[in-house]
Amino acid sequence: MFIINLTYKTELEKVDQFLNDHIEFLNEQYKLGHFLLSGRKIPRTGGIILSNVKSKPELEKIIANDPFKKKELANYELTEFIPTKTCDELSFLIE
Repeated sequence: MFIINLTYKTELEKVDQFLNDHIEFLNEQYKLGHFLLSGRKIPRTGGIILSNVKSKPELEKIIANDPFKKKELANYELTEFIPTKTCDELSFLIE
């Protein structure tokens, strides 16, 4: 499992120009089962995505299609982790 930490590298006005395209990208990844959770950081300096993609190379290929990545609007930090404890409602995340 991965935490994807996006940090914007440009002003919000430019980010907002491609926000709908980014949301379409997210929606597709949810449909494919690659993403489990996403949202904006506060303050709005980027976002966080929780992904259950199995390998870093596979996730990097997916991220390459994000309009924010294609337009060089954000940096992406990938943190891999193994979930070992959770609440009952999220127990499906434990492998």
